[in-house]
Amino acid sequence: MRIIPAVDLKDGRCVRLRQGDMAAETVYSDDIPAVARKWKEQGASVIHLVDLNGAVDGEPRNLPEIESVIRSVDIQVQVGGGIRNMPTVERYLNAGVSRVVLGTSALTDRAFLAQACKEFPRRILLGLDARDGRVAVKGWTSVSETKAIDLLQELSGHDIGAVIYTDIARDGMLNGPNLIALRDIVEHSSFPVIASGGVTRIEDLRAIRSLGPRIEGAIIGKALYDGKLDYAEAARLFQELC
Repeated sequence: MRIIPAVDLKDGRCVRLRQGDMAAETVYSDDIPAVARKWKEQGASVIHLVDLNGAVDGEPRNLPEIESVIRSVDIQVQVGGGIRNMPTVERYLNAGVSRVVLGTSALTDRAFLAQACKEFPRRILLGLDARDGRVAVKGWTSVSETKAIDLLQELSGHDIGAVIYTDIARDGMLNGPNLIALRDIVEHSSFPVIASGGVTRIEDLRAIRSLGPRIEGAIIGKALYDGKLDYAEAARLFQELC
């Protein structure tokens, strides 16, 4: 299981939001490549980038910063937020992104999702963001009637690399992951699962890992930036736990 630091981009800066609220932001840095290098130096093998503006607007808004990160670190970079067509997928992958995350389009444009998975097998991640078990879209500004587990089953035939499951109510709150919901996702998913939202302590990582071999990793954001969890120490201790 990999511990994956998150770098969320809004207006060219590294920020964290509370429960996805674009108005409830904390700015951590104006130097995005420096943030990425910090996590790489502490041992990260992959960084999770999210274009928050792009997620809301439906098209990339922080491309220069994302491309600068790719040039600055020699580890895997996965990107989500506003990826709604093949040219955007191709631009990111050609620029050196290892995998791209499709969220809104996985629900609203199945033809695009199918094409992306066919042309780039296992390099497409499903961003499954849920509030009260239902799929949220458009940068979490809208919640659909579709249940997360139903969407998972509908997409089981696609060549998706992994599903990133985020419980919106836990995101940025530092009160631990929703293990009950995460266990439900793991049980219903035919893909590897990456946990996201609320991870704060080593004990949270241990609990996530205990959900079984289908768990691929855990994305951590606010706990790292606020100093609640030290990445290098967490990586070392978690290797011992495993």
